[in-house]
Amino acid sequence: MKSGNKALDYIIKDMVSTVSNSKDEIFQIGEDSRVEFEKLDEELESIKEQVGNLIEDGDELERKVRSSRIRLSQVSKQFRQYSEEDIRKVYEQTHELQMDLSMTREKEKQLRERRDEIEIRLRNLDATIERAEALSGKISVVLNYLTEDFKNVTQTLETAKEKQEFGLQIIEAQEEERRRLSREIHDGPAQSLANVMLRSDLVERTFNERGIEEALLEMRNVRKLVRSALYDVRRIIYDLRPMALDDLGLVPTLKKYLATVEEYNQLHIHFASLGEERRLESKYEVAIFRLIQEAVQNAVKHSEASSIDVKFELRKEMTKVVIKDDGKGFDPTVKKEKSFGLMGMRERVDMVNGELHIQSSPGKGTIVTIHMPLNE
Repeated sequence: MKSGNKALDYIIKDMVSTVSNSKDEIFQIGEDSRVEFEKLDEELESIKEQVGNLIEDGDELERKVRSSRIRLSQVSKQFRQYSEEDIRKVYEQTHELQMDLSMTREKEKQLRERRDEIEIRLRNLDATIERAEALSGKISVVLNYLTEDFKNVTQTLETAKEKQEFGLQIIEAQEEERRRLSREIHDGPAQSLANVMLRSDLVERTFNERGIEEALLEMRNVRKLVRSALYDVRRIIYDLRPMALDDLGLVPTLKKYLATVEEYNQLHIHFASLGEERRLESKYEVAIFRLIQEAVQNAVKHSEASSIDVKFELRKEMTKVVIKDDGKGFDPTVKKEKSFGLMGMRERVDMVNGELHIQSSPGKGTIVTIHMPLNE
């Protein structure tokens, strides 16, 4: 019976993996088509403008050619009244205008043909994007069916055991977090404020013994200490709960957070936000922010990455997040003791009925993909 369950688990996992990869490939096809559509649309606008200019230039050249031909006809009829040089100049001018007109009309014809090609290509790309989105939606239904309706008993028991262990680890993590905050406050703001008290006494003594210039210099040092303490306090508060998430929304907060991580750790982080930028329910904004925060911190601390790509796509009824790094990677099938970061991410994703996929192998970086339905 156990071997039968394992075989069924393997088949379902293989199906889920295949369908999920197909969904990602279809998503990429849609994205590539959308990028090409935008480029061709820009080129089409440019070509339309060029065609308009060439039409105006051609009409003007036609008027000049007609005028030059009339002039040439007059000269030909009354050639005895003109010198050979005059006749030659009129002939050459007419010929040059005719050549310019011919070249202009040929350019106009080529641009019109290119315009027609682009318009056909744009219609095809638009249809491809629509089909990709429709297929992505259908595959999501299949994935939900596979992942929800085919959950086996063995995995359920495993999950229950993992959740029990995770609950105990959460308690341990909370105590560790309290100790960390205590150390940070003691070593950071508390130490800085103690130094401010000592330096403030020194300001008065310096003023009395060395004069106002030295006292002002000491005041500047005190101001630096206060600024440093204020920075530490704000950083600790931000780690607990970024206030910008409530005030500004998810995307601005992510940009600020990733910029801070990039600067502090001296690595490159590229952030891309796709789709309509709008506010979500607080539970979704907090979940997405914490998931990205955890994935980025894992890439910085454990993967030792030098470059991280974060892509956030917001659609009408779902959101997709991809965090990719170039770090040393790991084997997702090997479970490490006290490694509850990924388990916590899975737990948070489950709370909002989302999906978490992790692709990684030693030496090849890590890709974390999160799909989250928005039941607003």
